[in-house]
Amino acid sequence: MAKIKASKGAPYARILGVGGYRPTRVVPNEVILEKIDSSDEWIRSRSGIQTRHWAGEDETVAAMSVEASGKAIADAGISAEQIGAVIVSTVTHFKQTPAVATEIADKLGTDRAAAFDISAGCAGFGYGVTLAKGMIVEGSAEYVLVIGVERLSDLTDLEDRATAFLFGDGAGAVVIGPSPEPAIGPTVWGSEGDKSETIKQTVPWTDFRDGAIERFPAITQEGQAVFRWAVFEMAKVAQQALDAAGISASELDVFIPHQANERIIDSMVKTLKLPESVTVARDVRTTGNTSAASIPLAMERLLATGEAKSGDTALVIGFGAGLVYAATVVTLP
Repeated sequence: MAKIKASKGAPYARILGVGGYRPTRVVPNEVILEKIDSSDEWIRSRSGIQTRHWAGEDETVAAMSVEASGKAIADAGISAEQIGAVIVSTVTHFKQTPAVATEIADKLGTDRAAAFDISAGCAGFGYGVTLAKGMIVEGSAEYVLVIGVERLSDLTDLEDRATAFLFGDGAGAVVIGPSPEPAIGPTVWGSEGDKSETIKQTVPWTDFRDGAIERFPAITQEGQAVFRWAVFEMAKVAQQALDAAGISASELDVFIPHQANERIIDSMVKTLKLPESVTVARDVRTTGNTSAASIPLAMERLLATGEAKSGDTALVIGFGAGLVYAATVVTLP
């Protein structure tokens, strides 16, 4: 029996660089209120959101990804040719095939990098980081580009009082590469498909194609059910990620949860009993919920503003449609 030669990669992996792109158009709550019966005070009290960014015609999923990725590659101090794989998490690339990752890889000037899309909603960034870590340790790539990108304004029902104010657009990217020491902890991830109806697309694309409905599909959710799940179940997952990494709450520097809702963030901070010394990402206030893009965008802003610094230990957790989740502890680039 022939023996297959095993590949050999780096002993560990780490995030080497981060970049973000927010569309130029800033949309305040007043614009949202033009089509729903609500108030600025109600939106802020329910979600913490004051503004969000909506993409223009030229700010496509690919274009935003290229902008964010270019910054991440420069931040990592490598060239695009060194990228061995491109992973894109998105639910708003509306071509079933080819994957938008292939277009992005080409536009960045990679040397025929492996490229593929994943659909894991708001946990997509965590899924991508976990896949990238495995590639680097296994040896199939030295550097992997992980992108979270969404144009959720395309899937928003502006007449739905429960969701019209939630979603924004943007792209966040990180470069993950080799490390001599652990810098990305074990991932605690999973899914609860029995709850998949709580966040979903209203109807399949085929219903729109066949004329069964006139309105373009949108995202809908059962707000209270999602809130309870996120607050109680995801706090447990976050704690499991801390335990798996051997990190206590008192040793943590930064907490970067999915930017879904500031009330959820506040509740998780309380449940985890995070000390006041921990910097908490609250990018949701001015960026809204950007699904897969929310964690890297929040990470980029914290580092850019100096609220977090290189080498800080951060707990990141994403959770959303599916219902899916992924949490891990990382060292910031």
